[in-house]
Amino acid sequence: MSSTSAGVQFADLHAFERDLLYAVRALERDGDAPKGLAVKDHLEAEYDEEINHSRLYQNLDGLVAHNLLTKGKKDDRTNEYATTDEARALLEARTERRAEQVGLSTNGGETA
Repeated sequence: MSSTSAGVQFADLHAFERDLLYAVRALERDGDAPKGLAVKDHLEAEYDEEINHSRLYQNLDGLVAHNLLTKGKKDDRTNEYATTDEARALLEARTERRAEQVGLSTNGGETA
């Protein structure tokens, strides 16, 4: 089972924290520097409901504390987030494990 240098395993994270990691990674992949509001918008589209600012930023800060996200300042009012190598390794390991469980390969095809 994969864990970070701080000992955090994917299973240790709450569903919302996991969804935040996936959201930040998806925004990174799309070429955006994920800002808090972009992450919020992404998750609101997934959840089809409004996400409380306090809940969002407390959980983002928790992921920073676990060394799964980095937090930088774009300007005085805007923070940008990025997944760490540890977060990407956790997401990749989890994705591969889930793909195996449902009979898919991580390269997009089905396994025998």
